[in-house]
Amino acid sequence: MTRRLLRALLLAGALAVGALAWACSPVYVIKAGIAEAKILRARRPISEVVADPATDADTRGKLAWVLEARAFAVERMGIDAGDAYTMYTRLERDTLALVLSAAEKDRLVPKTWWFPVVGRVPYKGFFDEDDARSAQAGLEADGFDTYLRATAAFSTLGWFNDPILSTVLRADVVDVVETVLHELSHNFLFVPGQVGFNESFAVFAGRVGAIEFFCTRPGSGPDSVKCLRAQARWRDEQRFSAFLDGLVDELRALYGSDIPRDEKLRRREEVFAAALARFDAHVVPTFEDSAYGGFRRTPLNNATLLGRIFYYHRLPDFQAHLERHDGDLKAALAALKAGVDTVEDPFDLLPTGSPAPDVGVPAPQAPPA
Repeated sequence: MTRRLLRALLLAGALAVGALAWACSPVYVIKAGIAEAKILRARRPISEVVADPATDADTRGKLAWVLEARAFAVERMGIDAGDAYTMYTRLERDTLALVLSAAEKDRLVPKTWWFPVVGRVPYKGFFDEDDARSAQAGLEADGFDTYLRATAAFSTLGWFNDPILSTVLRADVVDVVETVLHELSHNFLFVPGQVGFNESFAVFAGRVGAIEFFCTRPGSGPDSVKCLRAQARWRDEQRFSAFLDGLVDELRALYGSDIPRDEKLRRREEVFAAALARFDAHVVPTFEDSAYGGFRRTPLNNATLLGRIFYYHRLPDFQAHLERHDGDLKAALAALKAGVDTVEDPFDLLPTGSPAPDVGVPAPQAPPA
């Protein structure tokens, strides 16, 4: 899921409609503010939705998990959740928004847009598909690689009472809990201008938080289906992270070479093809509970690669950071929060070169939750 853009555009629209001296179009930001206003206006207290006899059993059950995950974030992770995720908004569509990103063809450099409060971000969101497609075509005409994808969730970093959205509840229970913890972790730690760290940190906090939630929950435990699934998904994400980081290193070496641009573009296609073959032959067989089908269905280019590496950068190093703190997630999160002001790059707070989890014997596939 791609979420940071929604924080940027909705927060910008809601907080700063009327300001004109922006790098971003005022019309665009006003549209974002209107979309946020609609979401906020449609909120209902989760307790009210759960008690409503018209609410279907699946929605009622998943909303109960949302409230439990929220309490866990506060009590066990040290996160100030404020009023976030005490409300629910049912959307009239399957997709919250479309998110557009772009990158140079011969450099792993994203195009960025500036928004109030959050600064420059490498995404731009659209609530209208025609607007999104038009913007994508314009970027491609200017010579950029592009990536247009859907998103289902967002956070306003505690500025508003963020509701859980019906789009999120389409996921299984493990991913619903992970999403709540992921989004709330942005309220705990957010470094302006550090997209890759913010999102990779949130993936770490959400996934490891979900493991602790399901594996220690009364009535659940370390042998429960949801505990095993949460553990498997975190291992899979670390493996995917190691693959992506390796591909990024290979491309940076190519793009940094002195060969002509046309030759770089030719060779990058060879690198992409070899990477996908390696992914299919050697990485996919290691996955325990994940398919990453979206990665294989999406054409590989600099924009689609950067769009994923923002969420999967150095995840094994985040795991090593957790192990430095004896598996105490609350202490590991607190250490990162305390350290970000002491370094120029927050990734410098992590160990380096940590291996992805050993493959071992693939875990048995658990039945659907």
